[in-house]
Amino acid sequence: MARTAKKQQKAARKQAKPKKQAAQGKQKRSVAKKAQEPRKTEGPVYKLNKKIAAQFSHLVGLFDPTGFDKETLAKWYRLLHLGRKLDERAATYLKKAMGWSYHAPYAGHDGIQLAIGLTFRPKKDFLFPYYRDMLTCLAGGITVEEILLNGLSKDADVAGGGRHMSNHFAKPSIRIQNVSSCVANHGLHAVGVARAIKKYGGDEIAIYSSGESGTAEGYFYEAVNAACTEVLPVIFVIQNNHFGISVPVEVQSPSPNVASKFRSFRHLMVIDCDGRDPFDSYRAMQKAREYVLSGRGPAMVHAECDRQGSHSNSDDHLLYRTPEEIEEMKRRDPVARFRATMLAYEIFTEEELEQIEQENLKLIEETAAKVEKMPDPAPESWKEFIIPEDVVPYEDDSEYRLQPDPDAPVLRLRQGINWAMKEEFRRNPNTFLWGQDVASKKKQGIFKVCEGMLDEFGPERVFNAPIAEDTIVGTANGMCRYREDIHVVIEGAQFADYFWPAMEQYIECTHEYWRTKGQYVPNVVIRLASGGYIQGGLYHSQSLDAIFTHLPGARVVYPTFADDAIGLMRHAMRARGVTVYLEPKFLYNHRATEAKVPHKDVLIPFGKAKIRRPGTDVTLISYGTTLIWSLQVAEELEKEEGISVEVIDLRSLRPWDKKTVYASVQKTNRVVIAHEHPYTGGWGGEIASAISEEMFQYLDAPVLRVASKDCPIGFAKTLENAILVQPHDIKETVLRVVRY
Repeated sequence: MARTAKKQQKAARKQAKPKKQAAQGKQKRSVAKKAQEPRKTEGPVYKLNKKIAAQFSHLVGLFDPTGFDKETLAKWYRLLHLGRKLDERAATYLKKAMGWSYHAPYAGHDGIQLAIGLTFRPKKDFLFPYYRDMLTCLAGGITVEEILLNGLSKDADVAGGGRHMSNHFAKPSIRIQNVSSCVANHGLHAVGVARAIKKYGGDEIAIYSSGESGTAEGYFYEAVNAACTEVLPVIFVIQNNHFGISVPVEVQSPSPNVASKFRSFRHLMVIDCDGRDPFDSYRAMQKAREYVLSGRGPAMVHAECDRQGSHSNSDDHLLYRTPEEIEEMKRRDPVARFRATMLAYEIFTEEELEQIEQENLKLIEETAAKVEKMPDPAPESWKEFIIPEDVVPYEDDSEYRLQPDPDAPVLRLRQGINWAMKEEFRRNPNTFLWGQDVASKKKQGIFKVCEGMLDEFGPERVFNAPIAEDTIVGTANGMCRYREDIHVVIEGAQFADYFWPAMEQYIECTHEYWRTKGQYVPNVVIRLASGGYIQGGLYHSQSLDAIFTHLPGARVVYPTFADDAIGLMRHAMRARGVTVYLEPKFLYNHRATEAKVPHKDVLIPFGKAKIRRPGTDVTLISYGTTLIWSLQVAEELEKEEGISVEVIDLRSLRPWDKKTVYASVQKTNRVVIAHEHPYTGGWGGEIASAISEEMFQYLDAPVLRVASKDCPIGFAKTLENAILVQPHDIKETVLRVVRY
């Protein structure tokens, strides 16, 4: 009996055990399910009216408004509806041929654009929108009138008075930046201003916004790389609509989620969100903002969007999308779903929403009637804001009137550049220098032009840059946005030949002032070691001077002597705007460049040449290394042939000194122009053309040019000598024009 009872007890325990395990499993599943539930949010919790919600079954779903009060939601809907109607109005203007000649509709990006604009703090943060960011800018503080003024390219457009393409919205007065059409290049500007924020200890943030296709650009990688390396307060927002015009994202990126390729970047927080959903987008932007303000690094918000329309008015998406795709996007429409959400959760009645909509439509109509009558830019205004005013005018004669101190040191070219930079760094604490190898312990520049700068001014003001020329120039453009008294000197590249990757950023710099109608100009001096004669060969011997002079909006100077190097650098570092400061590296330590340090108040005017050797028989115009050859040739011709050669040192290429040159032409009636740049396309051609057009009646012979061969610079010394212009080439050319 006892044995039977034990068997029964054992069987009972065995039957009970699975039940206990099942209960434990049920409990674990319950905990797991609870962990997946959204955390409670402070603020209102709304109850869904399923009967009303059923009326919107044609949409893919509703949003979750939990935690947001009615006043906030009213503001959001007002902006969502207002922005969409403005976007539709833009298309109407196009059809009527009244303006908005470039229109990139944003419908389908509504959630993320609203969130960006609401996260941006006007007059504090720096917002860099792109051409599709209409709602971003509207939510960020640009008014309906200002949106319409931009779209219709009116003179009162706050972005730039109609100088930039329509649909490129900006308002510099509240720090919404005027961004160019070069896709994604404003990422480096955002990084640059973020660098300034960090260096000055500010609590602002920089916000970059663009599409997913821009992430394929090399300079976007450079921007993220710099932001992560320096741990900067910048948010990169990627609005991914899966199309770069007509090119699908899989052709642009190894992953449809283009942010995934950046997840390995140290210090970078990557956040994914639904860019159609204002609530999810807003939470993502707030999370990014909190992270960036903590000082832990930059953030990247990747927002999945739909581009409901074509890329722009010049594109037809029906050529590469199916009707089914387009119909599915309509079901995901953010504005329709937001409206449905407000009704289904009974936050607003139909009448309340209609009142908001009617107020928006009335505002647009009344504002449009006003804006359409406003004046277009005056045709003659093209000449305004090409370049800022100089500190000293052309007529300044201080270099002759204010003589050097008798005890002033005698320096060579390299030393003169160094002297001037140190002077200006002492004078203005808001000066900065960066480039490759400029702050490497005792090296401090491959030519030692920056020697001692790091020691005296420290790593906060003098620091190395990565081997990324676009980054060097682009971040300089960005940093100057933080405050007007910031002046930046950069070594644009170790050798001028390596500057090519930065050309798009240089172009950007040259039209900032004009494009913004004078509201912004980067105060940047771009230093470059230029030219050959050092047996450097390819990528170490080119002269790029004519390339830089081609573009309006920047000054280009080319000092040869130490005193000019000092006077021009002083002027460049005090003047507003961009100056390309070309340094003939063959002459860095050449004895012929020696001169006394000029008086402390001497600034060499831009565009003012100097007669280095008076003469009566022929005018010889030059600059840089060929100027030294020209002076040598002039002396030889005087002794050997009795020919009196007037040698003019241009010093400044853009602008160049027509007054001095023309006066010399009237005196000598013969002209030779010598430069190291290859013959074809050299700056000498521009000078020769101007002389022929304006001074033809004074010429007794054709204007001749002597220059380097139209050939890459060879490395072997015999090849270099044959290709680069030599003293005997200049001598023969002068003799030709004299004997004509």
